[in-house]
Amino acid sequence: MSVKKIPLRQCIGCGEMKSKKEMIRVIKTAEDQILLDATGRKNGRGAYLECFKKAVKGRGLERSFKMAIPREVYETLEKEMEEIDR
Repeated sequence: MSVKKIPLRQCIGCGEMKSKKEMIRVIKTAEDQILLDATGRKNGRGAYLECFKKAVKGRGLERSFKMAIPREVYETLEKEMEEIDR
């Protein structure tokens, strides 16, 4: 039997490599919207998060998406992540 390969992604907050299923995907759409992608299948440039506060402090999302991100977007993402964690 062959061993199934587990896809790894790097958290933009802490930089750790973790399983894709352990993290939450954030996408930038063609219209420059920043959205949470709970399914992991939406179209757009994706970045993976586990340490949200570190990503905000270190400007990880801004570096990944190469654009300035308003404070309101961070607040919306934080609320959505809290709902998913429940």
